[in-house]
Amino acid sequence: MDDGAQLTQPESSSASASASATQIVGGEVRIKLFARTDVGQVREHNEDNFLVADLTRKVNGLQEGSRDVVLGRAGHLLAVCDGMGGAAAGEIASQLAVDIIYQQMLEGVNPDAAAERNDLARRLVRAVETAGLRIFQEAKADRTRRGMGTTVTAATLVDDHLFLAQVGDSRAYVLRNGALVQVTRDQSLVNQLIEAGQLTEEEAETFEHNNIILQALGTADTVQVDLTYVQLIRGDVLMMCSDGLSGMVRGDEIREILKTCDDPLEACKTLTERANQAGGHDNITVIVARFDGEALKASDDDPLKYKKYSLPQEEETEPGRRAVTAAGAAAMATTPGGKPREVDGVSEAPKASPSSAGGPAPPVAASNYELEDERVDIPGTHVPAGVVVALIVGVIALLGATAFLLLR
Repeated sequence: MDDGAQLTQPESSSASASASATQIVGGEVRIKLFARTDVGQVREHNEDNFLVADLTRKVNGLQEGSRDVVLGRAGHLLAVCDGMGGAAAGEIASQLAVDIIYQQMLEGVNPDAAAERNDLARRLVRAVETAGLRIFQEAKADRTRRGMGTTVTAATLVDDHLFLAQVGDSRAYVLRNGALVQVTRDQSLVNQLIEAGQLTEEEAETFEHNNIILQALGTADTVQVDLTYVQLIRGDVLMMCSDGLSGMVRGDEIREILKTCDDPLEACKTLTERANQAGGHDNITVIVARFDGEALKASDDDPLKYKKYSLPQEEETEPGRRAVTAAGAAAMATTPGGKPREVDGVSEAPKASPSSAGGPAPPVAASNYELEDERVDIPGTHVPAGVVVALIVGVIALLGATAFLLLR
């Protein structure tokens, strides 16, 4: 687990605030960014993928002119995906995820108007939901892809609002004024046990089952997307990564690299090299983006922390909403190619309940969004954390007793 005096773990805000759903007028936001993915030192293939896209210019990738840009009226899109799925499908799942999310976000762009916050945030959630359904359908249709899935940490930016959609245990951090803050929350067994008080962060570092995630795109027909946001200020640095980086490099090292490397390209290279030097046990993917410009405030009195974003409720019902998502998935293009490969340590998410699919919280009467302090309700078996720990301890004790009897 990450540590360090200046590293802040996700903390829910208990305050509420109000903001306009439309774009801030005046000034500009400048984004300087880079992304990198690496196979690591152990795996034979890279099942990670990333997405860097300018929705205004409809450009996807790291072309020379896309690394230092002014934020356009349609917004910007970033994502990190960590694929999983046995003999064939981890790479296919993560590639499907970035392709579908990009296409769905493009389809919602209005060329005649600037993106609005609520609209952009809702489109991001639905794009992630559509990707999850499509991957699930592909896995059902092809036996060689059974069990495939992927995490996703996706971010979209309009004016000074950065929205984050989270499924799984990839991460997003923001460096502000020398402090590194994790602005997403891991949907993993180990994080659930930490929040339940069953494990300390020190114990979690050596926890035997720290690779188990509670949900992923493609392992069920619905997912619960955790939607959060950050109100950016000048000089903020965003880092998004797969657990091949966050699991190998400690928080204080990440913070120092981001503080000392002004160039996102150099920061990505250094972070990747550091993860490989630490063992490179998994694929490594990282995106680094620096924000500046007159449209951003110079400072913010509100402390940076994990903040949930609540979307206003629409008139359509949840079943109708899922029908729209299914239609979007069915209309997608054919599956992109990918080389099959074997991945060990695959973790499968429990099936989400239909009533919880989608993630947006109930509407707020006084404002367009509110900050909530409850924990993320991740779909699962809902077995108490204490029971899970007891079962694990019991299995270990049983194996130890068996070994003792056999060796007598």
